[in-house]
Amino acid sequence: MQTLLVFLELVIAVALIIFVLLQRSEGGALGMGSGGGGMGGLFSPRGAADTLTRTTAVLAGLFFIICLALNLLALRGHNETSILDTPATTGSAPAKPGTMVPAPIGPSVPKPQ
Repeated sequence: MQTLLVFLELVIAVALIIFVLLQRSEGGALGMGSGGGGMGGLFSPRGAADTLTRTTAVLAGLFFIICLALNLLALRGHNETSILDTPATTGSAPAKPGTMVPAPIGPSVPKPQ
């Protein structure tokens, strides 16, 4: 199942890249170019831009849905625990109030003569 979803994710990613690159840029220098003058058919410059925009939106939605599905599949066998549920470690007991704690011993340095 995960292999199929990863394959679909890659195919959708490549298609998404292609459809984004086919769209007309802001300046109009890139993209599909201008076709013959028409009133607004499906493959007129305006209709092609709308079709590419819708296709890009659908592919982006599918990409995100498959990403979520892959994450849910990855978390399926995960045993969730909280650090609040685990008991505290007993490495060293805290000092009782009023008792003197000895200072830690540092490295020994030879005294000058």
